[in-house]
Amino acid sequence: MTNILVTGGAGYIGSHTSLALAGKGYVPVAYDSLVNGHREFVQWGPFEQGDIRDRSRLDEVIARYNPVAIVHFAGLIEVGRSIRDPVGFFDNNVTGSIVLFAAAERAGIDKIVFSSTCATYGLPQHMPMRETHPQSPISPYGTSKWMVERMLHDLDVYKNIRSVILRNFNAAGADPAGRIGGRHGPESHVIPVAIAVAQREGRIFKINGSDYPTRDGTCVRDFIHVADLADAHCRAIDYLIDGGQSVALNLGTGRGTSLKELVAAIESVARLKLTYEIGPRRNGDPPELVADNALAASVLGWTPRHDLASIVSSAWTWHQRAKSRD
Repeated sequence: MTNILVTGGAGYIGSHTSLALAGKGYVPVAYDSLVNGHREFVQWGPFEQGDIRDRSRLDEVIARYNPVAIVHFAGLIEVGRSIRDPVGFFDNNVTGSIVLFAAAERAGIDKIVFSSTCATYGLPQHMPMRETHPQSPISPYGTSKWMVERMLHDLDVYKNIRSVILRNFNAAGADPAGRIGGRHGPESHVIPVAIAVAQREGRIFKINGSDYPTRDGTCVRDFIHVADLADAHCRAIDYLIDGGQSVALNLGTGRGTSLKELVAAIESVARLKLTYEIGPRRNGDPPELVADNALAASVLGWTPRHDLASIVSSAWTWHQRAKSRD
């Protein structure tokens, strides 16, 4: 069996990727501190608890399983928190990646898939956004991911450690079979926030800004199903094992959805009215973020299979089941 080390394997995208890796015959070894991950999400391979900043623990786990590659998800992701605590984000996301990559080099692991973000681009200069778009992040979160990307570039040039950098747009949805889904505390993803409002009478969903230069005045985002993201990460592993060279790729649908359109989609799936109010714009929110995913299609043969209705439906089913368990 071929072992793959999945850092952050008990998290949202990490657990879905582990599910997909197992479906392809790999053994995903989930390495997670459980600060934000969930032990019950690890169902398709071994679990090892540890922090990616812990050199001796990483060496121990890598020696035990001898993985052929690493899929790196472990890191803090909340933009607002990164603004309040930049040093904490750099310590976890950047220092942690340094320790992880050093462990990989010591063990002779030369294949890394890094789950990055469109936040490395900063404010968009053209739409849709291609991989050649300038990278000028506007938050410590985006900067931390960009710094890891630069490290991987240099590891390729000077150490022959090949990598696929995957710049995720707005991850959403849940396992279509309902086995795992999204759970963040506090919740910052817009679809779970809106669903939580829909589940509880008397609550109001807040839309930040309705005067953007978009088709209905609200922000437009590229929502991509987490199962499609997982599929792309698996394909990236296959690509590197087959000898593929280092590359950075966008992961998005190439189609934007406005917040008002998202509200309508949730109302359609939930069959109820979602009460919302318009608030002021949030600083730093670009009007539109949409991926050009042509390069991912060319390099990985990857095409998203899930549309907005599938995303919302899977998320609604997951959160309804979670609510019934509360």
